[in-house]
Amino acid sequence: MTAEIRPLAAPEFAAAWQMSRLAFGGGDRQPPDGALGERPGRQSWGAFDSAGRLVAKAVDREQGHWFGGRLVPASGVAGVAVAPELRGTGLARRVLTALLGAARQRGAMISTLFPTVPDPYRRLGYEEVGALVWTALPTADLARAARPPEVRPRTAEQADVPALLEIYRTVARLGAGLLERSGPLFDTTAHGVLAGHDGITVAESGAGEIEGFASWDRGPGYDVAAWLSVPDLLGLTARATTALLATLGTWAPVAPALRLRLPDPDPATKLASFAGASVHSRDPWMLRVIDASAAVSARGWPMQLQGSIDLLVEDEVCPWNAGPHRLSLSGGHGTLTPGGSGAVRLTARGLALLFAGGTDPSLLRRAGLMAGPSHDDGFLQVLSAGPSPALLDYF
Repeated sequence: MTAEIRPLAAPEFAAAWQMSRLAFGGGDRQPPDGALGERPGRQSWGAFDSAGRLVAKAVDREQGHWFGGRLVPASGVAGVAVAPELRGTGLARRVLTALLGAARQRGAMISTLFPTVPDPYRRLGYEEVGALVWTALPTADLARAARPPEVRPRTAEQADVPALLEIYRTVARLGAGLLERSGPLFDTTAHGVLAGHDGITVAESGAGEIEGFASWDRGPGYDVAAWLSVPDLLGLTARATTALLATLGTWAPVAPALRLRLPDPDPATKLASFAGASVHSRDPWMLRVIDASAAVSARGWPMQLQGSIDLLVEDEVCPWNAGPHRLSLSGGHGTLTPGGSGAVRLTARGLALLFAGGTDPSLLRRAGLMAGPSHDDGFLQVLSAGPSPALLDYF
């Protein structure tokens, strides 16, 4: 069908909200206060039919992800929806293609999203690189953890908030994929951080340094079905993480179950018994590279790795990425420049996996995402071996 693809104007926000309500099952028939206003850090895109009716939409979130110790500007895609009678007609692809091109113009180098189903996004060059996982654990499993005497758990105060944000950022720098929790999408004021949870417990050393924190929210009841959710459990030292685990264990009499949002792997699982752990929920997330040359230059790479490989990148949705390129790494920095022999064919989905890390070139070959000579697979193995990509924030 003929459709006009463009950013939404303020009078069209109500139609977009209604489309999201129907697609994702919102209960309220009327939007909450503030839902129809301009929201900093978000740009809504839509497809309009010949009568001017909104028939598809998606949201571009201005955010950043940490890879290799460096922050990579990104487009977080959310709220993708199509009118029921027009699903399967390619409207979502057209909206997202326009969104990605505009996101590149504003400086985004990669795009991430949580899919309802992966196939439509794979056709756009996205690939699953990780998952946001909530782990279920009997609280009694932590009741046996011994609290280190040199660390004091206490309630977080307003003056602690800068330290909490820096602890998260330190963990994010060491990992792969974690969101940068700053900018217009995050309330980093002391009130915003502390009011976001029922409680935040910090682990403070004898010298007064905060070495970790756990945020928590109390579920209903105090019987066998009662639970406590822990969105963040972040320790910079083993003693801090152990102290926080021991403190969570004291909830056993009134909240027999814990739900912990942890990346995999996580130090907490090495410091306490997780014998009774199970997956409470798992939300896969996907990544695609929007601007390949800029993204390769922006992220950090293994410091000791030096070398290059000739790639032939295939990318129909972001054609500026396509063609022969030479990928070179030296001293933790990377470049992707046009040229070279194009000996190794790499699809957009394969590029996403290599960029995100935690993968293996043999996996890409067996999945049909990479082909060509394999004599440089050792280079690609080290290049992509970094931490397993993880997210602790759903969007």
